[in-house]
Amino acid sequence: MTQEERTQEIRSLIGEMTLEEKVSLMLHESMGIPRLNIKPYNWWNEGLHGVARNGTATVFPQAIALAATFNTQLAQTEYEAISDEARAKYNEAQKVGDNGQFRGLTYWSPNINIARDPRWGRVQETFGEDPFLTSQMGIAAVKGLQGDDRENLKLAACAKHLACHSGPESTRHTANVKPSKKDLFETYLPAFKALVDAGVESVMGSYNRVNDEPCCGSRFLLQEILRKRWHFKGHVVSDCWAVQDFHKGHKVTSSPAESAALAINSGCDLNCGCTYHAALDAVRQGLLSEEKINQSLERLLETRFKLGMFDSWENSKWANLGAKDVDTREKRELAKKVAQESIVLLKNSNNLLPITKEKHVKKIVVMGPSAASTTVLLGNYYGINPRLVTILEGIAGKIDSHPEITVDFHPGTGMYADSVQRGWTVGMAESADLVIACFGLDGMMEGEEGDAVETKRGDRERIELPQHQVSYLRAIKERGTPVVLVLTGGSAIAFDTDLADAILFAWYPGEEGGNAVADIIFGDAVPSGHLPITFPKCTEDLPAFDDYSMKGRTYRYETKEALFPFGFGLSYTKWKFENVHATKEAVTLDVINKGDTDALEAVQVYISKNERNKEDPLHSLKAFCKVFVKAGERKKLTLSLPKDAFESINQDGKSVLIPGKYRVTVCDSSPSLRAMALGSTEAVCTTVEL
Repeated sequence: MTQEERTQEIRSLIGEMTLEEKVSLMLHESMGIPRLNIKPYNWWNEGLHGVARNGTATVFPQAIALAATFNTQLAQTEYEAISDEARAKYNEAQKVGDNGQFRGLTYWSPNINIARDPRWGRVQETFGEDPFLTSQMGIAAVKGLQGDDRENLKLAACAKHLACHSGPESTRHTANVKPSKKDLFETYLPAFKALVDAGVESVMGSYNRVNDEPCCGSRFLLQEILRKRWHFKGHVVSDCWAVQDFHKGHKVTSSPAESAALAINSGCDLNCGCTYHAALDAVRQGLLSEEKINQSLERLLETRFKLGMFDSWENSKWANLGAKDVDTREKRELAKKVAQESIVLLKNSNNLLPITKEKHVKKIVVMGPSAASTTVLLGNYYGINPRLVTILEGIAGKIDSHPEITVDFHPGTGMYADSVQRGWTVGMAESADLVIACFGLDGMMEGEEGDAVETKRGDRERIELPQHQVSYLRAIKERGTPVVLVLTGGSAIAFDTDLADAILFAWYPGEEGGNAVADIIFGDAVPSGHLPITFPKCTEDLPAFDDYSMKGRTYRYETKEALFPFGFGLSYTKWKFENVHATKEAVTLDVINKGDTDALEAVQVYISKNERNKEDPLHSLKAFCKVFVKAGERKKLTLSLPKDAFESINQDGKSVLIPGKYRVTVCDSSPSLRAMALGSTEAVCTTVEL
């Protein structure tokens, strides 16, 4: 069916519907219209890091962990695997006539909001703080979920949440965010434009207002930007019950009918929630025309046609997928690979890691509340799996190949509060050659509003490691045994780095997380993760949580020294960059592995103006790649630069190219003296004059 034929078919269907039937198709829990061969359908499905809330699935590392891989090809491969399982589950559901929630083909992922503040509980859902990294990871997600045929979609992906949604969770239903045009177009919107250009099928509006307009009823965002400037052709969906916030939270309307009219007139096609029932009253009151409803409905039916919902699922080119294709051995291996590449080595004093037979470690004591926890594997928006591998299980599984080592374990203290008695457990450290201490956060301590029950509405008030965990770690360290600290979490954690001799940040690493952590510790995998967010030194270094100005935030605008900078991550080998040459189109260089270990390296390219205005970014990531280089070898790379790599956003929100000299820096961490002090590879700089 051609585009023109499909449009005619859709308009013909709409022409046969009653107003009540039309409106019923604009809610996420859509009614069926049997006489028109339209089945009931629930638009709400989740696939942030695996198919969620629909039984057994491959649980990949949380999205922020995927960003830490700096590997877009791996990201696309992961989302291709997710789309396989989503189609498989859809096919199985269709066999039994189940069109319910979490069993469809419209997936409300990825989350491409910018992680502007580490206190926000949903940082874990994002691809980090940088617009370019977020854009590239988001594009990979869309390609993996939707496939390569825009007219015959495998799934429909969704770019969410437009716009400026990044906490606090406690005020998201009432907040009025007022970013400058520069911040809006320099930080908050680039990833959305990138995904629209890549063909994402849907965009979700956020709960908050932007410059007085609720995002799901914003003519500026949904019409002026999304439709007119970016030429978006897909459909817009509200965040869940966000339209209800118009009259209940934001008070910009006085009734459900007014809220429904504002949303639909502004271009929000689908209501996750129940407010669009009132669209019938809005039409009767003259607030909304049936023509506007037809326009939204046409876009929604277009998506359903692209997904093959008006034909039998058995005729789909993915009809062969079924239960046999869920959580396969290959997908488990992929989940482990993603976890391995995501783990960030933050410290490694005296090359304590990896553990090898030559280091004569005879006894290991595993301590800490996250070691045997499955919760720390999952993050939020997770699927479930019958074979979740904890960190303790991963370490225990290595002992078969290390018969010279014995392992003991005690959690020592609680995850959320101190144990009543520590007593002898700290003393276990004295009898060991090595302590592996597993601490940090889990999904009960940070997450979306209503999910994280141990914190205020999902956000953290402070970014420091909980004090009772710090105290226990300090007591362990004082016993004198070398300590490997494994931290879990979905955002930055501030802590005293002297608490351990080696530090791994494992994020929420998914079903194979325990095996991946053990692989890194015992040297069966080499750490190659790099931080997609800055780790500040303390909460006091952060601007006010509810201030959406980018001044003093992220590596691009923060002048205070970080605990660990954006892009930072150590390896078991040593790297060197040589022969760097840059033009306005590309950067070429040689990457040399100077060590004796084959490894992956995340090469990063940053651009800054030699004579920047004080409001401009200090430097901005404009290219990156993950490259494998054998020990002692070199590899020549060419990294293409985006066409706007040297452009700046002015105070009017416009992209302009200012003539002058630009510094191009090639490194494996955002440029800073702190990165060098922590052990980053020496940065190499060159100049491009435009």
